[in-house]
Amino acid sequence: MANHKSALKRIRRNEAARVRNKYQHKTMRNALRKLRAEEDKKSAETMLPTVISMLDKLAKRNIIHANKASNLKSKLTKQVAAL
Repeated sequence: MANHKSALKRIRRNEAARVRNKYQHKTMRNALRKLRAEEDKKSAETMLPTVISMLDKLAKRNIIHANKASNLKSKLTKQVAAL
């Protein structure tokens, strides 16, 4: 355990960021699950832009990989179009 003031601050900041990232990632996964389970095309089309926005934000902040976000967006768009 570090004793420097800056190191202690960094430990606190890292924990706060970890919790925030975990929350955002879990929220995105729940939104994905909800969108995949959707049967109604109209409601799926209204949900799609918000889920894509979530994916883009997570990719921008390096919470998920950019290619993973692209793959998920592609698959979701295909699924909604096929409804």
